[in-house]
Amino acid sequence: MNLLFVCSRNQWRSPTAEAIYRNIEGLSVSSAGTEPSARVRLTAKMIDSADIIFVMEQEHKVRIRQNFPQNMQDKIIIVLDIPDEYGYMDDELVAMLRDSIDSHLQQIR
Repeated sequence: MNLLFVCSRNQWRSPTAEAIYRNIEGLSVSSAGTEPSARVRLTAKMIDSADIIFVMEQEHKVRIRQNFPQNMQDKIIIVLDIPDEYGYMDDELVAMLRDSIDSHLQQIR
């Protein structure tokens, strides 16, 4: 299963999610940002290869749908509602990501 984690600048939230799920058997993970200044900028190819897209905020879902409408056909996109208040691998951020993502993955698997 290919998971894509998306935030604004691909600095803290989505790279943290990628790091958490990187070494789990059966998962292939990547992360990107929606902003032009993102460390890794979201591309159509990334969307096309994703089975599930996890976004940190509703605005990310809106931007993806606006910028890549043709690539979003039949894609699962899940809004995690995690604000941009945490640093990379912050303990609270890790706990929030694990709780939310694990519950979604259990429903899908």
